[in-house]
Amino acid sequence: MSGHAVITGGASGIGLATARLLLSFGWQVSVLDQSRDALAGADRTLRGEEVLLVETDVTDEEAVEEALDEAEEAFGPPFGLVNAAGIARDVPFEETDAELFRQVLEINLTGAFIAAKATVLRMADGGAVVNVGSVSGLRGNAGRVAYGASKGGLITMTKVMAAELGPRGIRVNAVLPGPIDTPLVRELHDAEQRRIWRERIPQRRYGEPEEVAAAIHFLLSEAGSYVNGHCLSVDGGFLAAGILRPD
Repeated sequence: MSGHAVITGGASGIGLATARLLLSFGWQVSVLDQSRDALAGADRTLRGEEVLLVETDVTDEEAVEEALDEAEEAFGPPFGLVNAAGIARDVPFEETDAELFRQVLEINLTGAFIAAKATVLRMADGGAVVNVGSVSGLRGNAGRVAYGASKGGLITMTKVMAAELGPRGIRVNAVLPGPIDTPLVRELHDAEQRRIWRERIPQRRYGEPEEVAAAIHFLLSEAGSYVNGHCLSVDGGFLAAGILRPD
């Protein structure tokens, strides 16, 4: 199964890995991303593929509509949407101000809503949406008051969308990555944080973007045709674990 997929935040990290995987399965891909540098890198990586790269701020409704107009003109109505655009901040609760809190929610949650609504209205005969959440949306990870709140909201939004859009043949699911070795995480996690995370993950390692991309592809594909409203953790066992034996 293939079709036209829109990926927000698709120029780097999990989004770029997903674009590459979908293209390898014959999908046409429209990448919406705010970073010019990341888009330039994605252009070099994906050159020659059936891909459209558009500089877009997902919090700007008019910009998203214009980007989707361009995408639809290039490849027709979208069948899939991957909401991978997002930012992360590691700031203690007492040091988080309202401005930072609003910024993280605006991009991670409101931006996903804007992209989802605009894309779903263009879906012709069914479709599939995958929201990229986080284990921090389910667990109280220190320093993640804004980020965790945004991803917790995204999880609930996923379930409401699944309930309301199912009758239209549109499935909505989420993936919940644990620590994944992306540029964003490498910038956020220092050596000590990486040690702490690895100690709490049964597989004792960070995941790779391609491993999350594989889960996203499953949820978009015919193989996941009866999966709706589900939040699939891709976390090496982090959410399942309790007390771990020392190595």
